[in-house]
Amino acid sequence: MADPKPVLTAAVVTVSDSCSRGEREDASGPAVAQCLENLHFTVIAREVVPDDEIQIQNLLIRLAREVPLIVTTGGTGIAPRDVTPEATIKVCDRLLDGVAERMRSEGTEKTPFAALSRGVCGVRGKALILNLPGSPKGAVESLEAVAVLLPHALNLLSGQTEHRAM
Repeated sequence: MADPKPVLTAAVVTVSDSCSRGEREDASGPAVAQCLENLHFTVIAREVVPDDEIQIQNLLIRLAREVPLIVTTGGTGIAPRDVTPEATIKVCDRLLDGVAERMRSEGTEKTPFAALSRGVCGVRGKALILNLPGSPKGAVESLEAVAVLLPHALNLLSGQTEHRAM
């Protein structure tokens, strides 16, 4: 029997000064895109943007009109240029603290450094935005930690609010 065809679309945004300048190859974006494809999403956009709050905001606003799921990787730490959470907060209508907490909680099972991630998750219109860490391993593990939540969250955002027995 063939695998189910992907029906959900997503965008992956890598936030990195060095990748945006072409000084370093993006490893996290492709890893996150592959993970999403394994979860039966079609990744219709992959973007790289520098650690610039305004550029991140503008990209998230544009992508939120195009896809129901935006996953960012990078810029969630405590370095001075890590501004992805601030940019995300400014464009979201609502935050989903529990989703970010779940990613950090699962992450600390593997590395104590996961507690340093400031990634946030939120909603803009009908789009769900997830901030993941910049390391490929941390990004994929964080996405996998919340993968079970994504279909239900996206259904709710699309207006399918009936409750079904699990």
